[in-house]
Amino acid sequence: MIQIRKAFGPHLVLAGNGSPPELLRNISVIFNFLNSMPEQINMTQISPPLVHQFREGGQGISGMVLIAESHISIHTWPEKGALCLDIFSCKDFDTEKAVKIAVKAFRIKEWSHEVFERGLEFGRNLAAATQHLFQERQAIEGTA
Repeated sequence: MIQIRKAFGPHLVLAGNGSPPELLRNISVIFNFLNSMPEQINMTQISPPLVHQFREGGQGISGMVLIAESHISIHTWPEKGALCLDIFSCKDFDTEKAVKIAVKAFRIKEWSHEVFERGLEFGRNLAAATQHLFQERQAIEGTA
């Protein structure tokens, strides 16, 4: 029998509006935000941020940084003054602090956020989780 733990980790999802377009299309601003965020929320950065600016439309940017605990990603729409930020971690972090950092960095006027508890189906230990995933894969493939 698989023991189910509370959750694998929190996933913060933030949607912001009313940011100055010049911040949202500035690749250095996005890079620096992603580069500094892991340390600010006590995470372990394992790679430099990867950012891409789209040349069409409003010159929005998508970026992400890998952290040992999972990832932080952002997508911007300068023409709408909008952004979406995701932070997923296998360990708890101060989600309200993360929201405040983003709101300040991007001068967000209106925002909403939710925190999802991801991985509710994961087992408490690796052996149990592996067995559970193996059974799920067999069921999907019809080999059970």
